[in-house]
Amino acid sequence: MSSTLQEPPMWFALSATFGRSLKGKEFLESRSVRCFIPMRYAAVSDGKRGKERQLVPAISNLLFAYTTRSCIQALKSEVTFLQYLTTTEEGRRVPIVVPDRQMEHFIQVCDTYNEKLTYLNPSEINLEKGTPVQIIGGAFDGVEGTFVKIEGTRNRRVAVLVPGIAAVVIADITHGCLKVLD
Repeated sequence: MSSTLQEPPMWFALSATFGRSLKGKEFLESRSVRCFIPMRYAAVSDGKRGKERQLVPAISNLLFAYTTRSCIQALKSEVTFLQYLTTTEEGRRVPIVVPDRQMEHFIQVCDTYNEKLTYLNPSEINLEKGTPVQIIGGAFDGVEGTFVKIEGTRNRRVAVLVPGIAAVVIADITHGCLKVLD
């Protein structure tokens, strides 16, 4: 049996340069690769009638692809604008791979298109001081994140983090809907 048949699919974090994340998603999905782009509603000028409310990428140039390492490597060679987001491990750059469970929670929160969601980059939030929690009930039932205080806001919130890439912060979580995790 070939080693590529035994490769497990993983969530790869990719950058699609020059705002081409939707084009990258379309390309990958045409090759049967599951993709995810965090989206939000925004007022977008159409040039003629003024502004229209449209779904747009919430984080510029960010795209996640669920496939095998060899498959994404082959597909990346076909389009020059898709690049791995990387991290340093043992002195070398390696692609960022998001664990399945963490990605499921991130998708579950982002797919609500809730206008009260706040997207942050990792430097805008200090999650090390937070308490790990799980949301009980409601639209985010089962989602695990970190209980945080965001500078400039009055209430504490739950942040769902994709390490080194982004965090999405859920607003309006009441204390009765959280379970502290060990």
